[in-house]
Amino acid sequence: MSTQTALLKVMSDAARKAARGLNRDFGELAELQVAKKAPADFVSAADLKSEQTIFEALSKARPGYGFLGEERGMIEGTDKTHTWIVDPLDGTTNFLHAIPHFAINIALQREGAVVAAVTYNPISNDLFWAEKGKGCFVNDKRLRVAARTRMDEAVLATGIPFLGHGQHATFLKELHQISQRVAGVRRFGSAALDLAWVAAGRYDGYWERDLNSWDLAAGILLVTEAGGRVTNANGEDDVLGTGSVCAGNLEIQPQLLERLRQAAK
Repeated sequence: MSTQTALLKVMSDAARKAARGLNRDFGELAELQVAKKAPADFVSAADLKSEQTIFEALSKARPGYGFLGEERGMIEGTDKTHTWIVDPLDGTTNFLHAIPHFAINIALQREGAVVAAVTYNPISNDLFWAEKGKGCFVNDKRLRVAARTRMDEAVLATGIPFLGHGQHATFLKELHQISQRVAGVRRFGSAALDLAWVAAGRYDGYWERDLNSWDLAAGILLVTEAGGRVTNANGEDDVLGTGSVCAGNLEIQPQLLERLRQAAK
C-alpha cells in the first residue's frame, strides 16, 4: 500500500476535481455525436473549464508557483523555482469523437527538473502518479516497466501525424523500420496515457515527435520512476525542449532508438 505525500495529494485532488466536469461533458458529447452540430466549440469549453479548475486548485494550495497550461500559456509566479505544467485534456480528438481514452496531465517542475507527476484517466479511474526517487504507482499499486527484452515480442505505441500536423514522411520511414520487427504498433491518441502505459508495463515502448511539454512532462517521470528510460528521438536527454520522445524499458528503449536512427539515414 502506498501513501501519497501532501504535494501528490494536492495534484491528485486537482485532477479528480477537473475530471468531474470532463466526465459530465463527455456524457453530453456522446449524445451530441448523433446531432449534425459541430461539437468542437463544446470541447474547447470543456478544455478551458478543466484548466481553470486545475489552475484554481493548484494556485490555492501552492500560491506563487508558475503555471504553464495548454490553454493559457505561461503564467510567471513569484516563486521562480517551481512551475506546474498542465494539460487539462490530453486526447482532445478522442474526447470530441466520444472515444473514452483521454487524460488529465499535471507535472511539477522544480528548478528545471520534473519532480512530481499525475496522469489521470477519468473514464477508467486510473490515477498514475510518481514523485522523484519514490517510485511510480497507479492508484495504490506499484508499477514497473515490462520485462520483455526482444523487439519481436514488443508492443509499441506511437502517434501518427495528421492533417496540418507532424512530419508525415519521417513517420512513414520510422514505421517501416519498426513495424516489421515488432509484435504490434498501437495508436490510441493520448501521449499522456501512452507514457503511463509504458510505466505500467502494458506497452514495451513508445515514440513520437512534435509534442508539447504538457503532453510529456508527467509521463517522463512516470516511466523513469517505473524503471524505464526516456530520451528524445536522437537519444538525448532534452525531451521537453525538442518535443520528440523515445521511451521504454532499459532493453527495448535502445533498440527502438536504433531503429529511429536507421530511419533517419
